Amino acid sequence: MKTEINCDMGEGFSIYKLCDDAEMMKHISIANVACGFHGSDPNHMRNTVRLAKQHNVRVGAHPSLPDLQGFGRREMKIERDELANIIIYQVGAILGFLQAEGLELNHIKPHGALYGMASRNEEVANAVCDAADIFQVPLFGMANTVHEKVYGERGHRLVAEFYADLPYRDDGSLIIPREHEAVDPDDAAARSVRAVKEGKTASVNGVDVKVGADCICVHSDTPNAIEVAVAVREAVKPHLAAA
Repeated sequence: MKTEINCDMGEGFSIYKLCDDAEMMKHISIANVACGFHGSDPNHMRNTVRLAKQHNVRVGAHPSLPDLQGFGRREMKIERDELANIIIYQVGAILGFLQAEGLELNHIKPHGALYGMASRNEEVANAVCDAADIFQVPLFGMANTVHEKVYGERGHRLVAEFYADLPYRDDGSLIIPREHEAVDPDDAAARSVRAVKEGKTASVNGVDVKVGADCICVHSDTPNAIEVAVAVREAVKPHLAAA
């Protein structure tokens, strides 16, 4: 099985930075760029897209619930139509910067709580699809969840992600903390190799759960994100898809 490495990034705001995005670009092939509702702003979006172009990294939109203060990791109750409009608004923003740099939108990947809600709730997943219908690009998500079910039913291609720096529950769902802690790069690398080769990972309780690994995700707000990305890339190098 072939895989790629992607990163949720461009999530700084104003004078604040979360990660060395320029360095991270050297170790990934796909960037999920924040669109302003959980992190980023117009300057950060433009600069991140320019960095991606410089490093030949494909760019997807990383839209969020409207929760800048909570970094998009707090759940909200929003009706389907409004939620679709919130996503369309954000994807449109990053699309403008991509067009300014002569690049195309590669995919859409919901962020944080929106991602987790769409993995469990068909109404939320359908709102994501309502937005994706407009842009006609693949959706990033998790295999064996509502992502796979609803996105497939709606005719959208799912790019299944494995998370190198997040723990899994026994039911295969992600544990998404408000703030990320540093993780062991070697452990993240070993888990990634197993996900690619076997389609499995161990939950926090040691239960093997099935995962998809078309892409391996590293979060830029993990404190040692660069080290994790380097270790994962080296470990899965024989399985990396051609750019």
